[in-house]
Amino acid sequence: MICQQCQERPATLHFTKVINGKKSEMHICEHCAKDNGELTIHTNSGFSINNLLAGLLNLDKSFTEAPSKSTSFTDGKVKKCPTCHMTYHQFAEVGRFGCANCYKVFKDSLTPFLKRLHGGNYSHNGKIPNRIGSNLHIKKELEAMRLNLKEYIQKEEFEEAAELRDCIRALEKKLTESRKGED
Repeated sequence: MICQQCQERPATLHFTKVINGKKSEMHICEHCAKDNGELTIHTNSGFSINNLLAGLLNLDKSFTEAPSKSTSFTDGKVKKCPTCHMTYHQFAEVGRFGCANCYKVFKDSLTPFLKRLHGGNYSHNGKIPNRIGSNLHIKKELEAMRLNLKEYIQKEEFEEAAELRDCIRALEKKLTESRKGED
């Protein structure tokens, strides 16, 4: 999407204003937003979300030290995205990737940053609706138990396998009973 004001740069900021019940949307580039004063927060200094992200990235050791293994190839050349040719250091300065492929190329460098930013989590697992999720944990537990059962059988640990088989049967019975209750 192109900036609605300058018609030159890509629109990176999208504003929605609701005044007296009337909704208006504005899509502008960061440069035009600075000119209009859209990026200020109660002070005269500009505030950019991209600069905020870049500032958070610059706290990472990989930006203050020599290029790490995750941002360079084994021959010492700096790793670049094959699609948009952006380097990880350019990403750190700008605060956003050039394309979707950058996430795959720089995955090893992003993981520590995302862990720190999100309190240890670095992948999105989604949410499960309550009406479906009640039995989902039982199904996952059954899958894990079946894998363990196969391992016990391969190791010829038949006593443990028999106990696990009984646990699986009990969980399967519980699962079928809960399905009957939903009908």
